[in-house]
Amino acid sequence: MRFEVADTLEGAASLLAGEQGVAHVLAGGTDLLVQLRAGMVKPDLVVDIKHIEATRTISESDGAYTIGAAVAGAEMGEHPTLASDWPGVTEGAELIGSTQVQGRASMGGNLCNASPAADSVPALIAAGATCTVVGPGGTRDVAVADIPTGPGSNSLGQGEFVATINLPKKAANSSDAYLRMIPRTEMDIAIVGAAANVTLGDDGTIMAAKIVLGAVAPTAIEVPEAGAALVGTKADDDALAAVAAACEAAAKPISDKRGSADYRKKVSGVLAKRAAKIAFDRASGNA
Repeated sequence: MRFEVADTLEGAASLLAGEQGVAHVLAGGTDLLVQLRAGMVKPDLVVDIKHIEATRTISESDGAYTIGAAVAGAEMGEHPTLASDWPGVTEGAELIGSTQVQGRASMGGNLCNASPAADSVPALIAAGATCTVVGPGGTRDVAVADIPTGPGSNSLGQGEFVATINLPKKAANSSDAYLRMIPRTEMDIAIVGAAANVTLGDDGTIMAAKIVLGAVAPTAIEVPEAGAALVGTKADDDALAAVAAACEAAAKPISDKRGSADYRKKVSGVLAKRAAKIAFDRASGNA
């Protein structure tokens, strides 16, 4: 195995594109190193992108954020404004691993590893986030929702990698939230994740909403019927019940040692309505 450290975006793309064998990107490494030690992956080349400035910084411009793919979750939580503007996105990123892992684990790696249970992905999709993908042909912007294609697989081409994750300017009177269910009290994989993003009108009524589920399908899924159930309401009990029903119907989980499919479907509804209420309260200034 060859290990290379890139110091420019173009240099990283060139190294990846030039490898005829299996190439992997090292951002945080909290997935890749575990997979290497377990023999799950056997790359011919590993390219470290942590020394590229664009992948290691958080920048804000007119309310929009650009987050480097190698920025650690702990750094996101310590940012002076990111957590207040996008609490759900930050919550998802800060749930990746233990306190120690948080010092290295990144949203970029969490996204490209493409686990259906990735904690950072549902809130990013609910936020309408995009990625800047760099490759031998230059750069392109891709919706976060279009990066994972199935368990452990993504849409990136030969020589491509995610350099940054881009959050739009938060709409006025809006907020988000992310919740997950794990079998243990900590350090476990979500059996269900739920993200909500709501925008309120001047009268406090929800005028736009997105609900996204994780860990209940091959990739994170938006549930349009759940978002539609919130529009025109103030997240009352009937609206939240409709959110839960829509999410239970949309969830297509598997049964495994962490939980049965039926249990996960039920939890999908419970978490979605809780996340929706939290997002509504935050947008209303009541949380």
